[in-house]
Amino acid sequence: MAPHPLRIGVQVQPQHADFDGMRRAWSEAEALGVDSLWTWDHFYPLYGEPDGAHFEGLTSLAAMAQVTERATVGALVICNSYRNPEYLVDAHRTIDHVSGGRAILGIGAGWFQRDYDEYGYEFGDAPARLRALREALPRIERRRAKLNPQPVGELPILIGGSGEKVTLKLVARHANAWHGFGDADKYRQKAEVLAGHCEAEGRDPAEIERTWGVNADQVEQAEALRDAGVTHFIMGVGGDGSGYDLGPVRELAQWRDAQR
Repeated sequence: MAPHPLRIGVQVQPQHADFDGMRRAWSEAEALGVDSLWTWDHFYPLYGEPDGAHFEGLTSLAAMAQVTERATVGALVICNSYRNPEYLVDAHRTIDHVSGGRAILGIGAGWFQRDYDEYGYEFGDAPARLRALREALPRIERRRAKLNPQPVGELPILIGGSGEKVTLKLVARHANAWHGFGDADKYRQKAEVLAGHCEAEGRDPAEIERTWGVNADQVEQAEALRDAGVTHFIMGVGGDGSGYDLGPVRELAQWRDAQR
């Protein structure tokens, strides 16, 4: 199959900003030429003031789809625990129509205990959350096939996480894209495990797009990650009180353009 193109994205984290500032950041990032736009799925900030301003992820994703025109849109990542799987894929199908076929269903098992405790979800333990994700993914695929109307685009599934025994096996079985974090050595280690799971599933690992997080102060890491096999680099940007500083995203876009 053809290699995945080199792409960049930005996760406009829905924290420590007002909604107008977030909306401006989506538009500004698209004007900078990012290939993908992302939010996250939490109920409280992950850093900075723990009780600071924060917005819900799925609703933010729908708004992002409405005000942008070109970039793909998704969440890094939707928490499987917070919504029924059938509802979740239906919502993403609707967002796909809002966006004209640009939606991605990014999903993970969940990990931020405060979200669970404050909003009344059972946190349990990591094995239980992974079992729930394993059970949800076939339900998502079955419901996606039944929806009327069908998604405009492909509505690909992205799975976030790098657990070698369960998560990467689920990536091999279900995902169109895989998202993780770390340096090039960590990526190579996890990619080798993923390749083994793909072989067991009878699947070509090259089918799975490799998306990877890069920090605003570590754009230089992208070079080594690209050489290791990553093709889609996503930078997270938090709010600065009202809006977002996208200067590092501009730098990442310049790096991508220089590689092409």
